[in-house]
Amino acid sequence: MQEISIKEIQGFAIGQTENREGGTGVTVVLSKKGVLGGLDVRGGGPASRESTLVDPLTAPKAINGVVLAGGSAYGLDAAGGVMRYLEERGYGYDVGFTTVPLVCQADLFDLNVGDMRCRPDADMAYAACLASENGGNYQDGCRGAGTGATVGKLGGLETAMKSGIGSFAVQIGDFKIGAIVAVNAIGDIYDPENGQKVAGMLSADHRSFASGEDAMIARYDVVQNRFTGRNTTLAVVLTNGKFTNPQLCKIAGMGHDGYARCIRPVHTSADGDSIYALAAGEIDADMDVAGTLAARCIEQAILRAVRSAEGAYGYPAIVDLKF
Repeated sequence: MQEISIKEIQGFAIGQTENREGGTGVTVVLSKKGVLGGLDVRGGGPASRESTLVDPLTAPKAINGVVLAGGSAYGLDAAGGVMRYLEERGYGYDVGFTTVPLVCQADLFDLNVGDMRCRPDADMAYAACLASENGGNYQDGCRGAGTGATVGKLGGLETAMKSGIGSFAVQIGDFKIGAIVAVNAIGDIYDPENGQKVAGMLSADHRSFASGEDAMIARYDVVQNRFTGRNTTLAVVLTNGKFTNPQLCKIAGMGHDGYARCIRPVHTSADGDSIYALAAGEIDADMDVAGTLAARCIEQAILRAVRSAEGAYGYPAIVDLKF
């Protein structure tokens, strides 16, 4: 098994755009010919569009794109820009007199950074589609959907840290699989190799880490609204394997193991934690192997997201820590 770039998985085009002053952005994963997809949502507060397109109970459909964006539910308009881009080029479901591109979207909450009135829209997503051409412009860090991402918010925003978007991919023989993760968790981030915390809730003086999990379980009285923490971690698993829609939903579900290894606590009612899985359908591969590798890729992408982040909007990043 060897590490490869996420851009080396054929059949997908990846583009990003962001408004740094506004503190938000868009990451698009496009498949002009269409691919099968799956989805597993484990957080209690998702903001999503067209998620039933990859529901195993609906008719199997080849989707043309997945959008990850900021802006919470306000940012769901962004998918319209992706549809416009694809329709102009004749991609999507053929209805005779035009095409209808099938595009899914999931958003994270970043209204607490930059300018809350700046939300991803159709024009921003269209620009991300243009950026996906000729190899795309994908980069890890505070870009695209990770522009306004933060982590470690169980003690309040005053002790949170800056995060971003990250990727990781591997190849075994002809089989390729990888993940892109926008990390905006309410919880803290740990390295599963050594169990050490690498980002998340800080002490009041920012001179050491505090434990968000301990802060959470210190009291058991009912919390009516944890959305003051502003959260959600989003991922897209990409593979060149041949998988059915139900298999891709299972792969996405196994991918959540990567969340659980790195994020504590995770899958809370205040997170919208979601994972899409998309298959370009070229290589025969075992579903359980793919799911196991998806979890590994996701955990490494999470670590890369926080390690490549830069401090911004008053939130320090790993590179800013002095302890």
